[in-house]
Parts: sequence; C-alpha cells; structure tokens
Amino acid sequence: MNKPTTHARNLKITKIGNSAGIILPKELLARLRVEIGDDVYISEAADGLRVTASDPDFAALMDMAEGIMRKDRDVLKVLAK
Repeated sequence: MNKPTTHARNLKITKIGNSAGIILPKELLARLRVEIGDDVYISEAADGLRVTASDPDFAALMDMAEGIMRKDRDVLKVLAK
C-alpha cells in the first residue's frame, strides 16, 4: 500500500497585534481555494490538525441529512404535497 505524499512546509508564527498568526503563501491559498477574508476551519485529526475551507461539522450534518432523505424518500414526497 502506497503512503500518501506529504508536502510539509515550514511556516513561522508571526505576531499580529495581541494575537499570533501564520501567513499562508499564495500557492496554499490556491490549494485551499480561499481568498483573503474567507473563513477556514481547523479541526483535530488523528495525526495533528487539519485546515479546510469547508466546515467539517456542517459536512457531517449534510451527510446525515442526505441519508435520511434517501431512506425516507416516500414519506418526504407525501409531506411535500
């Protein structure tokens, strides 16, 4: 089984006012498909932290909703009338 290729980057933590931040290079913003002002989400993963452009909690809820809609399709059709 092939291991997924990782592209580790060394990013410095920078002081931003009373907070700290990491400046994401242009190519990482492009890979995330985000722009300045967009939200990103950080969630815990088995091997560390994951940064995504979509809310993983919302995605999980949508998956659950789609399962319910598939399972109860006939009931939902009747209720929609």
